[in-house]
Amino acid sequence: MNELSRRLIDEWQGGFPLCEQPFAVVAGRLDSSEDAVLQALRELLADGTLTRFGPLYQIERLGGAFSLAALQAPEADFERITHIVNGFPEVAHNYRRNHVFNMWFVLATETPAGMNDTVERIAAATGLPVFNFPKEREYFIEARFAVGAGRVEGSAPPVKHPSPPAPLPLTGEGRVAMQALKPLILATQAGLPLTPQPYHALAAQLNSDAETVMAGLQALLDAGAIRRIGVVPNHYRIGYAANGMTVWDVADEVVDKLGERVGALEFVTHCYRRPRHLPDWPYNLFAMAHGASRDEVAAKADRIAE
Repeated sequence: MNELSRRLIDEWQGGFPLCEQPFAVVAGRLDSSEDAVLQALRELLADGTLTRFGPLYQIERLGGAFSLAALQAPEADFERITHIVNGFPEVAHNYRRNHVFNMWFVLATETPAGMNDTVERIAAATGLPVFNFPKEREYFIEARFAVGAGRVEGSAPPVKHPSPPAPLPLTGEGRVAMQALKPLILATQAGLPLTPQPYHALAAQLNSDAETVMAGLQALLDAGAIRRIGVVPNHYRIGYAANGMTVWDVADEVVDKLGERVGALEFVTHCYRRPRHLPDWPYNLFAMAHGASRDEVAAKADRIAE
């Protein structure tokens, strides 16, 4: 990877400018040209090094819901069950993990009520119980991945940024404002246009003007509906070859205290409290760790245990 591409990933996972020619601003800070920055982004997206470029939305702030769900797929039927689960448009990610609960998938729905309906439909389609683990509290989710940092065991962990304070609940007026921005949200869910004036391109698409588009994106940032605007790297492609979802059975009276401490560990990229499903699933604290190898991730799990 050349220096420009590396710096684009390392330095622009957030903070993308809201101005007339944002790529020119980025180019100036990277000692490059606008054309070179745009071409580098196109290539990184085309080869899968980036999964997307644009706003990273917080669906709960828009009235929707995210959840983590799991099921126990018989080994002989695993591929067929995978195909069924992946056929649901609400499934955003799906992973095979080493546990009796061997299939884990992230669900995104337009409304909280739609989550239970989706879980029930997946259960009916697969003929298997689906265990739903909605987020009860978020301790940390602001890690950003540096190019190459995961390639060598013991090298620098993901760069951690403090999670921003939770935004105030939306009032009725705020919900109306979010609804008014829905066309802009839909237009940018797949990312920003890779043109010198992306906000002008969006404005033309929305029969609006660039100032209104930029003001709308800023309002979504201020409301917490957008976490950040920038590149989203595929962490496998930039060196983080292994990841582990660690789960812990923590006494309810101390789970928040310990969740905050676990979330503060430099290598933990996500940390949440989620419900138990007794007797099948006794764990209530979830923490993700990434590294260059399975052994490195296992060693990080030992540090969480400590």
